[in-house]
Amino acid sequence: MSFREAQVREWPHWLDVRTLFIELGSPWENGHSESFNGKLRSELLDREIFYALREAQVLIEWWRQHYNTVRPHSALGYRPPAPAAWTIPALAPLPFSALALGAGLN
Repeated sequence: MSFREAQVREWPHWLDVRTLFIELGSPWENGHSESFNGKLRSELLDREIFYALREAQVLIEWWRQHYNTVRPHSALGYRPPAPAAWTIPALAPLPFSALALGAGLN
């Protein structure tokens, strides 16, 4: 812990104020954020070295799209939260009319 971090942590004590915060390693206090942050770290941040800000922006955006449209989520029955494309049943082909086939054209 740096000197400034220690000062910031002591500051509420000097003001006689108690802080409320999520203890480190307590995912049950904020399960959604802890779960997401853990997945972001293990699936992207721990596997990449970013040499430029733009590179980080592109890769993080790619991961976000993948996370929201492709990656299965156990809470959703191993389906993605927002599939990229919905399949629509194919329509039966329409019958050609005589005019569409060129009949009667001279």
